[in-house]
Amino acid sequence: MSFHDVDKASTTAGLPLSAGLAPLIENAAVEKHPRALDARSLLICALCMTVAVVVTVVARLLVYLIGFATNLAFYGRISGDLVSPANNHLGAWVVLVPIVGSVIVGFMAKYGAKAIRGHGIPEAMEQILTNESRIPVRMTFLKPLSAAISIGTGGPFGAEGPIIATGGALGSVFGQFIHVSAHERKVLLAAGAAAGMTAIFATPFAAVLLAIELLVFEFRPRSFVPLILSVLVAMAMRPLLFGVAPVFNVPILPPATQDMLVTYALEGLALGAFSILITKSVYHIEDLFEKLPLHWMWWPAIGGLVVGIIGFVAPNTMGVGYDNIDRILSGQFVGAALGVFCLLKFVSWSVALGSGTSGGTLAPIFTIGGALGVLLGQGLGMMGLAVDLRMAALVGMAASFAGASRALFASILFAMEITGQFNTLLPLITGCVAAFLVSAFGMKTTIMTEKLSRRGTHVPGEYVPASAPHP
Repeated sequence: MSFHDVDKASTTAGLPLSAGLAPLIENAAVEKHPRALDARSLLICALCMTVAVVVTVVARLLVYLIGFATNLAFYGRISGDLVSPANNHLGAWVVLVPIVGSVIVGFMAKYGAKAIRGHGIPEAMEQILTNESRIPVRMTFLKPLSAAISIGTGGPFGAEGPIIATGGALGSVFGQFIHVSAHERKVLLAAGAAAGMTAIFATPFAAVLLAIELLVFEFRPRSFVPLILSVLVAMAMRPLLFGVAPVFNVPILPPATQDMLVTYALEGLALGAFSILITKSVYHIEDLFEKLPLHWMWWPAIGGLVVGIIGFVAPNTMGVGYDNIDRILSGQFVGAALGVFCLLKFVSWSVALGSGTSGGTLAPIFTIGGALGVLLGQGLGMMGLAVDLRMAALVGMAASFAGASRALFASILFAMEITGQFNTLLPLITGCVAAFLVSAFGMKTTIMTEKLSRRGTHVPGEYVPASAPHP
């Protein structure tokens, strides 16, 4: 309604002009100066904190289940301690272990929930974008259980992807049982995901940024304040459930010189190209599985066969592999042995993920990217460039994920948080921005959004204020 229409209507009704304009003026004032937070926001903050409590407990349960499945499958003992499958004494029989686990996951996907397949983040994004953030209740227990079986029987994945997906599902379920709007449910979902990542890695700021960059697609107090509160709750509970020891043992790294920053920029450019290869490889493998004359329920078993064969040759490629990241970050895992490990881990992970089993992407990308970072650092060092192989490994981890996911700020903050060292900031910014630029120019989608793009779902590439004009 225009001001002329309001004037005419007010005159016809015998009201003064100011009375007709009052609602418009009031609404305009509200839109121009909206309240950043209100009483409703406090309720959502309280709900997000409650979700964080539940998710942190579930994260501990997931780690226990992974340890339980690993000990039972590879060592025949009852224990919930997180151990590596690499020290097993099964011999050639080890090939069967991932196959059995993959068959179980296939049955769970067929008769439970197909959405447990994959690493979970694209599925959470899809529910946000197409289904008002509504995730089925059964996902809250099927996803962590399937992931524990998959990883515990040798799947080359990390626990962080499944717990992010499970945390998001729990937040969504809270939002379905309590009367909230679609946007508020999205915030609850993102808060659960961020709390889950914080519980596993103790990286609260990176978790908030990852949730903003991949799930919320906006930066407003109504969104980021609940997220921050949820990760603070998870961080406060973490010592009680996981202990105070850091996930990774990172040595003290000296400040980078200007010459070193040039080296890390070159490394970032190469890893940006590699992140494109990662994405295209995984989805190309998915396409190959689509052509098989078998029901998709059996595809994970084929992936499990590949994992088992590679695991027989290189046992350290199986499982979450956090010990491998420790060795890579120490600068002591180098040369041909590291190159062979990097290649085999990449093949095992990409085939397993492409087959549609349940598992995460963060830890494998960090492992492969860190290994490649060391190898690139060695090569650049042989060319006379200044490089610290430990820093090259850290930059490789972060830059690979930045290029593959385009979660630029989350990648930088994650790597800095796991080190607790401010000296790493400039090398990380240099390498991650270089990788991001190559990835953005070389590939329209990411490892998180390619699946959604194939289904015709539009994923926002950036977020702007609602009133801002779009170019």
